[in-house]
Amino acid sequence: MKVTFIRPNIGRLESGVYIDEGRMEPLSLGVIAAYTPADVECVLYDDRMEEIPFDEPTDLAAITVELYNARRSYEIAAEYRRRGVPVVMGGFHPTLAAEECQQHADAIVTGDAELVWPTVVEDARRGRLRNRYDGTTPHPQPGGVIPRRDLYKGKGYLPISLLQFGRGCRFACDFCAISSFFDRKQTVRPVDDVLAELEQRDSNLVFFVDDNFVSSHDALKTLLRALIPLKIRWVSQGSLDMTEDDELMDLIEASGGQGLVVGFESVNQDNVKSMRKACNLSKKFSGWDRYARQVEILRRHHLQTWASFTLGHDHDTPDSIEETFRFAEDSKFCFAAFNILMPYPGTALYRRLEMEGRLLWGGKWWLHPDYRFNHAAFVPRHMSPEELTESVWGIRQRWNSARSIFKRMWDFQTHLDSPYRLGTYLVYNRLYAAEAWTKHGMFFGRKRGSIGPQIVRSDGGAGVRQRHAG
Repeated sequence: MKVTFIRPNIGRLESGVYIDEGRMEPLSLGVIAAYTPADVECVLYDDRMEEIPFDEPTDLAAITVELYNARRSYEIAAEYRRRGVPVVMGGFHPTLAAEECQQHADAIVTGDAELVWPTVVEDARRGRLRNRYDGTTPHPQPGGVIPRRDLYKGKGYLPISLLQFGRGCRFACDFCAISSFFDRKQTVRPVDDVLAELEQRDSNLVFFVDDNFVSSHDALKTLLRALIPLKIRWVSQGSLDMTEDDELMDLIEASGGQGLVVGFESVNQDNVKSMRKACNLSKKFSGWDRYARQVEILRRHHLQTWASFTLGHDHDTPDSIEETFRFAEDSKFCFAAFNILMPYPGTALYRRLEMEGRLLWGGKWWLHPDYRFNHAAFVPRHMSPEELTESVWGIRQRWNSARSIFKRMWDFQTHLDSPYRLGTYLVYNRLYAAEAWTKHGMFFGRKRGSIGPQIVRSDGGAGVRQRHAG
């Protein structure tokens, strides 16, 4: 038996196919491939940089589906099903929009797939694939399983080793799909399992892909103490409340922490309260100073922060968006993502906007053939959707300009702290600036026109097309 794993692209440019120059290893597919029975052949195709050989014989196509690549995922699924190959979909989107995904696949896997995946493969082998499998796991990669990194060879991924310590987040931000997917819970791997996987890393720079690396301060401290002797460099994603724990911040620095993606979201306190971003409302520092003390703590520990903002909340205006840019530039952040607030299905934000009649594109912007990347998908409270799109694109352009990159570079606590940090700043700012210019306004999927449901099983319910026995 043979299983083909697929990592879909987002879509296409007006000028042709989009190739993601900043692509990283699809860790989730490497993990699931490692749980595939040993007698099953596994191959991986990454739609972000290579053509998918649809006519290559296979017995099962396994597609990881996120909201932004859902439309392209359905196109890929249609090609396989047209050739009689059954399709199984897993990931965030099949969990949060199960009914939609079931129209385009023979089976979906909801939740964490590790422990249920061998059953999916065995059912496909025997021609009795069910339409839905609900996965659960006590923690990521149970049993100390190591991802199949051999499947990544030759695909030109960034020289960063991806690992995970935990999944989920304990906070309840109303716009966040992570909170909905994991029901405000976090689980973490045994530290010994993480250390064993680190021994097999390909790079000395490690990206812990956790949704919130610092969600459990105590659990993370245990891991960080174990990382100190390894003398690695690492980056991750973390919530701002880490700055209130002095011991944690010291351990982040001592263990090789280079920087974290931090969700500042908004510089408006009313926005922060309404989105229920509790970790941004400090319990340690009294008064609202627009994160000045937290930013200084991050800088004091030499962290090159990637600040993430969501713009378009109910207290936002074009002027507040401009204030956000000035705050980010004055803080000399290494990187910043100025994201239009997006209504993700399954979130409290989506339900509220739907109830208020403020969703655009029929409520399914990710499938609409005319929707374009980085455009507003709802009606903001104090501006038009077009004003929101233009305001955010305007500050994104300025942030990625040579002038802004040069201005932000002059921080001797972070970017000029060492030649390595300076190199990181210059190389990756150029890369992400180019990606921002390229991706803006791209279409989702490769084909124009509506994406219709495909509810008929490709095998007629009788089983898979066998490439060979076994």
